[in-house]
Amino acid sequence: MTEGVFGRDSGHEQVVFCADARTGLKAIIAVYSTALGPALGGTRFYPYADEAAALSDVLALSKGMAYKNALAGLDLGGGKAVIIGDPSADKSEALLRAYGRFVQSLGGRYITACDVGTYVTDMDVVARETRFVTGRSVDEGGAGDSSTLTAYGVFQGMLASAEHVWGSPQLRGRRIGVEGVGKVGHLLVDHLVRAGAQVVVTDVSQQAIDRVRAAHPGVDVVADTAELLRADLDIFAPCALGGVLDERAVEVLRARVVCGAANNQLAHAGVEKLLEGRGILFAPDYLVNAGGVIQVSDELHGFDFERAKRRAGRLYDTAKAVFELAAEEGVPPVTAADRLAQRRMAEVPRLRSILVPSP
Repeated sequence: MTEGVFGRDSGHEQVVFCADARTGLKAIIAVYSTALGPALGGTRFYPYADEAAALSDVLALSKGMAYKNALAGLDLGGGKAVIIGDPSADKSEALLRAYGRFVQSLGGRYITACDVGTYVTDMDVVARETRFVTGRSVDEGGAGDSSTLTAYGVFQGMLASAEHVWGSPQLRGRRIGVEGVGKVGHLLVDHLVRAGAQVVVTDVSQQAIDRVRAAHPGVDVVADTAELLRADLDIFAPCALGGVLDERAVEVLRARVVCGAANNQLAHAGVEKLLEGRGILFAPDYLVNAGGVIQVSDELHGFDFERAKRRAGRLYDTAKAVFELAAEEGVPPVTAADRLAQRRMAEVPRLRSILVPSP
């Protein structure tokens, strides 16, 4: 397994394998970069097929967090952790506390938070063993569910996308298709309806559909993602699983803009060029869905929701900067976003060469 880590040439600073036989804990913590500060990223609890799959996931996710945090303007590096197991069967207080002790052992190089399979209540348990944890419940002084500002950030990204494509940051009258109306998607629908958009949704959960229709009876519903992709839309918002945009999807997609909350929306490298070729603006997912990490990171300064919301609102300006750079350099927005993130990770640490005497 060690050869698998070093042989990948992934650029990570540190990869930690954590095991506790008494609780059944098997976890991997990956720190991609601490160039901008401690590596912040969530803990995913998932039944991976094997350790190799878990390692591949945590290496990719931690690198993604470094880019997300850099582009969001946070003084934080990127990291991620995975716990191997079925959260519905294997999760326990003892296991989470054992994991918390491993996080604590890193001395603040890695700060954890919620992700797939973990929730604010889990972070409250982890916090009993480490202070390097965010995403705790409001009762414990945390930011609570980060879906609120995730949705808000995506909405800001849509406004910036609309301005870039149509010349005005207005969504009134625009037909917007939302794929997935779960924790983030249904909050995004709230923003869109208030903005005067015509909203079409789809979700595999009838319960999720019913909740949206109860709140907004005027929202239209289609059977599945395939139908939504073919619908007459201005904006397509993927807010479910990743990988929704492949060659076939791009070929039938009728929207002018793709902007959503889902992670890793592009099925593979190269799809961004297909979107560009069809004149479809793709708002990089790790840019527009950064409101969640902005929300939980604010806990590190004593959580203030309005302060976090103002910072999430700046994603509008960041998205505009990405689109402008992409146009100037003749590259897809994903490439422009990567370049801005890389530039910040390279330039800001150079300031440490300036000696600042201790008080």
